[in-house]
Amino acid sequence: MSENIIAIVGRPNVGKSTLFNRLTASRTAIEEKMPGVTRDRLYGLAEWRGCSLIIIDTGGITFGIDDQVSTQVRYQVNLAVEEASIILFLLDGREGLTALDQEIAEMLRKSKKHVIPVVNKLDTLSMEDDRYNFFSFGFGEPIAISASHGRGTGDLLDLVYDQVPGNREDNKQEMEDLVKVAVIGRPNVGKSSLVNTLLGKERVIVSQLPGTTREAVDTHFIYKGQSCLLIDTAGIRRKSRVKDDVEYYSVVRSLKAVQRADVALLLIDAESGITEQDQKLAGYVDQTGRGLVLVVNKWDLVRGEENARQLFLEDLKRKFSFVSYAPYIFISALSGWRLEKLFPLIIQTWQEQHKRIPTALLNELLEDILSVNPPPTVKGKRVKIFYATQPEIKPPKFIFFVNEPGLIHFSYRRYLENRLRESFNYSGTPIVVKFKKRERRGDS
Repeated sequence: MSENIIAIVGRPNVGKSTLFNRLTASRTAIEEKMPGVTRDRLYGLAEWRGCSLIIIDTGGITFGIDDQVSTQVRYQVNLAVEEASIILFLLDGREGLTALDQEIAEMLRKSKKHVIPVVNKLDTLSMEDDRYNFFSFGFGEPIAISASHGRGTGDLLDLVYDQVPGNREDNKQEMEDLVKVAVIGRPNVGKSSLVNTLLGKERVIVSQLPGTTREAVDTHFIYKGQSCLLIDTAGIRRKSRVKDDVEYYSVVRSLKAVQRADVALLLIDAESGITEQDQKLAGYVDQTGRGLVLVVNKWDLVRGEENARQLFLEDLKRKFSFVSYAPYIFISALSGWRLEKLFPLIIQTWQEQHKRIPTALLNELLEDILSVNPPPTVKGKRVKIFYATQPEIKPPKFIFFVNEPGLIHFSYRRYLENRLRESFNYSGTPIVVKFKKRERRGDS
């Protein structure tokens, strides 16, 4: 249990995802009018008065229904309650107290956790007295809010802040040092199985049906002293296969999960092979400047075939030649085969993204490059490269100052990138090479 983990718990359709999005200043959880859309635990970060809080959104609890999803939702809620130090028991101020609310309250009493009753959908001051209907739970004075309008959420965060002990500066630094990893791929390639096996517990709902995970689901953990954030995402289909609004928004959030991450693990199904959609996802990761690791999953189902690995590897290198910098690994997420080799690749990729080359060393390389292979003359004009700098990381960006940027051919740009990689590695991360006209002294 962490002192700064806050779980939002309640029956279906009381506004848990809306409150989660309000507190985390994001639109991470899916909001739909239909009940039961949120099923996994969903983590987000909230900043309040210099304190970083981890907020957990959970699925709506129901009792007396024993279908697979309802049972696993209850299991996930219990895990969230176990992890959290403070429970926000969210209630519907418009519908009033229900028998299901009473059952949930009894469950929370047994948890022995600090519970704050939060009465939602009280949009105006005149409705505030409705919160007193929920005093009977015995959790203390209910707080009135409107998650959709933001009314009362500041008071709620103040109340949470007062209950969170610990050194808040240390907590804030820990959040800044996270290695953020997004697990992406087509539906049913084993993303949730990979997350569950890596974490050693059933973190997200795993099902044989494709598309069970519909949101980006975050988990914080420590790997050999390094603070990490693992983001499991909904499976991404081609747009033509997206049939309903919920799935569409799941795709959008999966792509946004890549933007939030430092490194993306692209899972590829060894049985079905490499598809056009896999290539498009790799291209998206490359365009966003994130680190990329190609993870061939379910290899235990085909690895016994003669020459299978070599043939698959040749296909992989050919189809992903545009991200040739990306390392690859063959695994089985379900059995855990070779997973011990995955996180070293992730950490290495993260470190390469943060690598900064001293200007003096970079220009020593440039001198060597120009002596061996200077840029070609274009239309009688000689291209001069004067010096280079690396102003940015994540991804590493290099600027070469030249006399005529427009005369640099793309093939020479690629040559420079290859030399940078030969000299400084940068495995797993794209690098950006730009050319800028050198301003002469006296120029305005």
